[in-house]
Order: sequence, then C-alpha cells, then structure tokens
Amino acid sequence: MKNIVKWISAAAVATIGFTACEKKLDIFPLQSLPPDEAITTEGDLIAVLNGAYDRIQSTSAYGGDIQMMADIWANRYYLRFRGTFAGLLNIASVTTTSAPITVDNGWAASLWAQAYSAINSANTVLDSIHLAAGNIQPRTSVEGQAKFIRGAMYFELVKLYGKTWGDGNNASNLAVPLILKSTPLDINKITDDFYPARATVQQVYDQAKADLTSAASLLPTGATSSTATRWAAMALLSRIALMQGDYVAARDWANQVINSNSFILTNPFDNLWFNYINFGGVPPREYIFYIKITTQDGTNGLNTYYGQTVSSIPGTAGRGDLDAQVPWINRHPVGDVRRGYYQSGSSGRRLTRKHLDRFGHVPVVRLAEMLLTRAEANFRLGTVVGATPLTDINRIRERVGLSLLADVNLDEILLQRDLELAYEGHFLWDLKRNRKASAGSTGSNGPAWNSPKLVMPIPQREMDVNDNLVQNEGY
Repeated sequence: MKNIVKWISAAAVATIGFTACEKKLDIFPLQSLPPDEAITTEGDLIAVLNGAYDRIQSTSAYGGDIQMMADIWANRYYLRFRGTFAGLLNIASVTTTSAPITVDNGWAASLWAQAYSAINSANTVLDSIHLAAGNIQPRTSVEGQAKFIRGAMYFELVKLYGKTWGDGNNASNLAVPLILKSTPLDINKITDDFYPARATVQQVYDQAKADLTSAASLLPTGATSSTATRWAAMALLSRIALMQGDYVAARDWANQVINSNSFILTNPFDNLWFNYINFGGVPPREYIFYIKITTQDGTNGLNTYYGQTVSSIPGTAGRGDLDAQVPWINRHPVGDVRRGYYQSGSSGRRLTRKHLDRFGHVPVVRLAEMLLTRAEANFRLGTVVGATPLTDINRIRERVGLSLLADVNLDEILLQRDLELAYEGHFLWDLKRNRKASAGSTGSNGPAWNSPKLVMPIPQREMDVNDNLVQNEGY
C-alpha cells in the first residue's frame, strides 16, 4: 500500500506539473515514469525510440541546459549570468556566495527528470526489442540507438549528481539510481524495485560505458547525424575515458573517430554556426552528433540564454543573459578569430556569436574535440597515435588564424581546449578532471574542484517519494 500511495502521489504531481517561481517543469519523478504507451508492433517500437530522441532534444537535456550548467556553474570570473531566473542565478552564484544550490532548484529537478524520462523510453525499446523485425530499421540499429541514449544520459547524470571520478572511493561514492527496465503500466506491478537506492559512481560509469560500447558495435557508421552512429558512440566513450583519466582509451576512441574520415574541420570558423540563417539548416560536417532544430520542432536552449535579437542579422533571437567577461577575452592570443567572435548586446554585454541563430542546431560533440582529446592523451602518455600532439594542436590553431607552433606543452593544449569548446558545456568538467579551483569573482577564489557545492542536490521531490534515496553532502 505504501508503494501504491507513493506512486499515486508522484503520478499526480507529474500529471498536473508544477511551476517553480522561475521555470515551469513538465517532468516525471523517476519512480513513476510511465512507458510512452503499450507497444505491440514494430511501428510502435520505432515511435517510442523517436520519443527517446525527443526527450534528449529537450532544453532540459542536450537541447541546451546540460551544456549551460557546465558553463555557468563554476565560471563567475569568465561568464556572468545577468538574467532574472532565480534558479539559474542560484547556480551561477555558487562560486561567489556561501550558499549551495537549493534542493528545490527547478533546473536541478528538470535535468534529473528529463534524463530519466529518456532512459525510461530507451528501456521500453530494449524491453520490447523482439518487435524489431527489420522492416523499418535494422534491429541492431534500434538496439544500438536505445543503448546510446541510455548510456549518454547516465554519463550526464553521474557527472551532475555524483562526486567527480577519483574524488575518494568510486566504488562507495553515491551517484544516481540505475534503472534498466521500463516502468509497468499496471500500478499493481510497481514493486520496491522501482524505488531503488543510488548506485555508486563506479557502477554508473560502468553502465554508461557498457551501453555505449555495445552501441558502437551495433550502430552503423555515418557522417554528421542527429541520430546515433558508431562514431557518435565512440566519441562519447572517448569523452568518458578522458573524464576518468584513462588516457589510453580516450586517445584510441578519439583516434578511431578521426580516422573514420567521416568528419572535417569546418573552415572558416564562422561556418560552424548560423546553421539555419546561412545554410538553411544544413549542419557542418564537423558535427559528429547534434540536436536537430527546425522551424517546426525543437528549441535551441543555448540560443535562449546566450543569444539575442540583432536587428542587422535576421533570424537571431535570445534573452542575452550570459555575458562573456574581459578576463576570458584576454585569454585569447591577439589575432585569434575566437577573440573577436562576440556580438555587442544590451547594456554593454558581450555575447558569443556561437548561439545567435534561433534555429541553429545544438552540437553535442564535434571533430575539434576529438583532435584536442587525442592531442592531450598522446601528450600525457608520451605517445604518437594518429598524429603528434603538435600536429593536432596546430590544426586547431591554424583554423582560427594563429601561427603554427614549433613545439607544444600541456598548458597550450588545455588552453586551446578551453578556447575552442567555450560555451559548449565543457568548462566545469575540464576544471574537475584537471583538479582546478573554480573561477570565482577574482578568478581563483571559487570552490575547489571537489567541493560539495559543485555537485547537484538530489531533487527534493525525488527524496519525498523514495525513502531509499539519501541526499548529497552539504544539502
């Protein structure tokens, strides 16, 4: 009876939704995520798979918020949030105040719920994979796409809600619940298994890698795509390995993606962006995996906060909330195209031009990241797999108008990574894995890389419906 009462309570909240003071959340607690619908045909199965893509396309997932959190959370010195949303201000102010993120923060709750919604859809597909007869899509591809989505979301969840890999004991530090089967439609089948405790950081990383490794073996090859491909799975495996400090795996996965010759560095740098305004929605071949935005479907969440309407550029939009600071601009060498890749906004704000296009696609991973990962991993290992670190870094530098170097060191590699991938969701994770203090108001006075303030709270609404969950330290 307790479980039924909990389920009904959570489902009622999910059905009516609720409005935080700063953001409306149309989300489901993980304990009561319903399958999209009962499925009986291959067409139903593909519809559920498409629904899983729709969930990761949400602004509360890869549509923008996942990337934005990593940009604003520990970055006050370089990037200032000037908007009015209390929840985002709460997150952006962690480096300058003594207060942590609040347990009822709307963005923390929506990230959790949207990720688990996508996971539940992926689980529904995998539980019914016998329906994949191959008449619509090959069964291997359907299974691979579902595993790609599930693995990607678990990787994002473990970073957001668990301690950083290597911060203490990975085998005992708590992360998020692992749910590997879909929620039954019949509430009488909702057992204690659907109120799981938090799995460990090690367990969640292992699951993400297992899913993505399997996906890489099942998925077809392909070029730039908004659906999962073998190369997209390998690219995320490279990203995971880099986060874990497994430089051999990070290098080798990245090298396979690069050597596929399916992607090219886009030249000039400006052609990476303005996908809709300048190219009618055709994505650049540098994008390995991206979230597709059209005039009929999808919202570019990065455009919402980073962009702004510019009268001289039809098709631009956005709130103009994220203001690049002078110390960040000054990190760029003189002559670097990226140094001037900003648009003047209201009240003197400096806005990146990457996300001005209202219907621009959202890149999740692109070739430049793979080159930077291979360069860093090769340098740390003292190896030359695929290319020398110098060659890879010079490819990045040459595109943005910088002179070629005769030699390279780790500081230069990490600087180029910061500058090249800015405003794409890498700042916090690179800070953490490199054990650097966050950028507070003076540049070095923010919380340490392993501060509890740089871990999301378990949403209070999840704590309320699942007695097996324990809260993170400091909340």
